[in-house]
Amino acid sequence: MAKRLLIALLFLIASTSAFAASVKGSIQVKGSDTMVNLGQAWAEKYMEQNPQEFVAVTGGGSGTGFSSLISGTCDIAMSSRNIKQKEIDLAKQKGINPFEIKVALDGLAVVVHPNNPVDKLTIDQLAQIFTGKITSWKELGGADAKIVLLSREVNSGTHVYFKEHVLRKNDPNSKEEFAPGALLLPSSQAIADEVANNPAAIGYYGMGYISPKQKAVSIAQDEKSEYIAPTVENVISSKYPISRPLFFYTNGEPKDTVKAFLDFALSQKGQQIVRETDFVPVKQ
Repeated sequence: MAKRLLIALLFLIASTSAFAASVKGSIQVKGSDTMVNLGQAWAEKYMEQNPQEFVAVTGGGSGTGFSSLISGTCDIAMSSRNIKQKEIDLAKQKGINPFEIKVALDGLAVVVHPNNPVDKLTIDQLAQIFTGKITSWKELGGADAKIVLLSREVNSGTHVYFKEHVLRKNDPNSKEEFAPGALLLPSSQAIADEVANNPAAIGYYGMGYISPKQKAVSIAQDEKSEYIAPTVENVISSKYPISRPLFFYTNGEPKDTVKAFLDFALSQKGQQIVRETDFVPVKQ
């Protein structure tokens, strides 16, 4: 029995060593939950073409990605927002030089339950909803029901982008914040699931998460502007008011395996994957 266990152990060690020897490069990618499905799709296809390399992709939010890059625990940070100056300063203290690469575009969808009759909103109405100034769907032509606010957590780049571009309307002097009663959920999928089951809920996430279980609301810059749906075409044309770039950040200019993976993401095939996952290619 002991001999069999020893043989099995030696076989396991040999197998593990053989696998490690066959993997030329290992890449750790962490960050934006908005981007995690896209990142995993890139990784799967890249590893199919490069079986001797391994790419691990995990979420946690843009802030988590930057923290990991700064601490040296990931090779690529995925982010749905630009890196902050305080993050750059902290990175440089640690000997890390964040290098930004735009890899895709995204439209931020505002979603409600399919049975909710409200199907269009202005930026100002959204700001009033999420800051708690409008509290009932009745004020917007909907049911006489209290609005249930769903937001991403503060560590999310999506949360930061929505606050800066919708609640604060790109005004650097604005101090507007999400209403205290807003439910902070850990992922875009969690918001999607809650909206699908709650007729009074409203939330937001990258448009790659839209499904028939939620209804995406058309958005207008103001009451005089056209209401625009979150579609690939409308993001490409810049007609959709809530759209943004998606980034990879590396420590300095990417090299070796990291560069090869980045080159794949920006290649024709990589950008086709962007479309297939309902995001918008940065290269047309």
